Amino acid sequence: MNCTSAGSPPIVTETGAFTLDSVDGAGTPSATGGVTATAPAPAQQAQAAPAAQAPPPFDESAAAALKVTAERNPSDAETRVQLGNMYFDAGRFQEAAQWYEAALKITPKDVNVSTDLGISYYYMNDADRALAQFERSLQIDPSHAKTMLNVGIVRAFGKQDLKGAAEAWEKVISMAPNSEEARAAKQALDGVKSAHPDLDKK
Repeated sequence: MNCTSAGSPPIVTETGAFTLDSVDGAGTPSATGGVTATAPAPAQQAQAAPAAQAPPPFDESAAAALKVTAERNPSDAETRVQLGNMYFDAGRFQEAAQWYEAALKITPKDVNVSTDLGISYYYMNDADRALAQFERSLQIDPSHAKTMLNVGIVRAFGKQDLKGAAEAWEKVISMAPNSEEARAAKQALDGVKSAHPDLDKK
């Protein structure tokens, strides 16, 4: 996935990751799997794309074909996820969320889709709803590092809760110390602590 949302920190998704230039990029989401630190952003499950990259052109004909497939196959979660990913990459987060929600009705235990839905909520300027969805993801898989990384990002940038963000990133480092998510979390944590040296005292 690839999406940009100027003014919001990036996030990490199952199709990719957002960069943390500001914590997944530079205040702009990228859904490909990386984080660059100064201000965290959420992460999907793909690979990190440059934070300032514009969304790719939306393929309406491909989306229409997938919608036909979805309508003909009420139990086809994968097609619904593909539609969600397409809309997400195009920065059309409300439509992405609708398709992720539809997929989760079919496969409610898909932690990656659940987390991508939470990221979509975040980019819809609903940090509380995003955090609630991440909590559902962690109920499915308590050790899902991408979800915990995103919890930190949304706490930092959506709720201005730097202490809560730091705690989430420390959990990422603890649960998956050699992962890309842990590297991103450490980068974000170091950036926040450098800017707020008194954070541990609060």
